Amino acid sequence: METLGAPGAGIAVAVENLFPPIPSEIILPLAGFAASRGDLNLVAAIVFTTLGSLIGALALYGIGAWLGIDRIKWIAKKLPLVDVSDVDKTEEWFKKHGSKAVFFGRMLPIFRSLISIPAGIERMPVWKFALLTTAGSLIWNTIFILAGFWLGEQWHIVEQYADILKYVVIAVVVAAVGWFVISRVRKHRSGQTDGIV
Repeated sequence: METLGAPGAGIAVAVENLFPPIPSEIILPLAGFAASRGDLNLVAAIVFTTLGSLIGALALYGIGAWLGIDRIKWIAKKLPLVDVSDVDKTEEWFKKHGSKAVFFGRMLPIFRSLISIPAGIERMPVWKFALLTTAGSLIWNTIFILAGFWLGEQWHIVEQYADILKYVVIAVVVAAVGWFVISRVRKHRSGQTDGIV
C-alpha cells in the first residue's frame, strides 16, 4: 500500500481471496488508517479493494467451473464417509439458495473465499456472481476500511473484534463437521449409504 497506494490495497485483497490465511481483517482497517493519514484516498481504497475482491473471487469461480459437478461426484465417490447423494443435496441447496450464499458469504470469514468455488461448480451466471460478489464485498470492505479510518492509530482494535466473528464461524463449522462425521459413521454402520468407505 505504501508503494502502490490504493491499487496496492486492491492487490493485497485479491491475494487474500486466493490465500485466506492472509486476513482481510488486517488489510482493510490498515488501508483505512492509511487513508486517515492522507496516504490513500478513502474512496479509492474502497473501490480498489472491492475490485481486488472481485478479481480474486472470479479466479476461484474459474477453478470451480473447471472442476465441474462430474469431477466433484467422482471425488466424492473416493472419499470416506461422503456419498454422491451428499453432492446432489448440496447441488439442490445451492440452486435454491446460491444467490444468498454468495452475497452473505462475502461477509463471513473463511467462507468469503470458499463460496466462489461452489458458484463456479454450479455455473452460476458470471454476471450474477460478479454482481453479488461486488455488492457483498463492497459492504464488507467499506465497514472495515471506515473502521480503520475512524480508529486511526487504534485501527488494530478491529482485528480483535473480527477474530471473535472468525472464531464463532470456526466453532460452527467444527460442530457441523463433527455432527456430519458422527451421523455418517452411524449411517455407514447400518449400511445405508451409496459411498465407498
